[in-house]
Amino acid sequence: MPEAPEGGKRQARRWSPRPLLRSLHRDAGYFAVGLTLVYALSGLAVNHIAEWDPNFRNYEATRELGPVPGDDDTASRAVLASFGITTAPREVYRAAPDDLEILFDHRTLHVNTVTGHVLDEGQKPRFLLRVANWLHLNRGKKQWTYIADAYAVGLLFLAISGMFMLPGKKGLLGRGALMVLAGIAIPAIYVGLSGGP
Repeated sequence: MPEAPEGGKRQARRWSPRPLLRSLHRDAGYFAVGLTLVYALSGLAVNHIAEWDPNFRNYEATRELGPVPGDDDTASRAVLASFGITTAPREVYRAAPDDLEILFDHRTLHVNTVTGHVLDEGQKPRFLLRVANWLHLNRGKKQWTYIADAYAVGLLFLAISGMFMLPGKKGLLGRGALMVLAGIAIPAIYVGLSGGP
């Protein structure tokens, strides 16, 4: 049993909410990692949408089939069979007497029916980024809104709880206040310099 301090009385330990706050902050941070990666990667991708397509990558390939006789339907069926394509095209038309165009949503086959030269051009999805963008831009089912809202509330908790985790000079009453003000100043200064919305 620990000895009592001089005077015969033990001092009562003062309760602090900080250990609990640190535990909650830590666990919420771990829990938010997956969604933070989704939103951060997607945010970087769509911020540069003018420079590249964050959902698809373009490709081109050629194939030589030999002459493709017949009307548009017959010729397109022969081309699709040679490519192993079972999906029905969105449109088939003649751009010129010897140029058959076979269109899909993200793919076009340009067929020279005389020579059999086929230019296959289209887009392939960037799998992880396309899914992240789909979630980030809330193009999924309505239920995703509740998850996104809960994540936003979780980020608010992480931001606010983080300000109160450390006491003294390293906390909100010390350099923490300066860092918070600097973080607020960045968007405020940008809005002021850019002229705002």
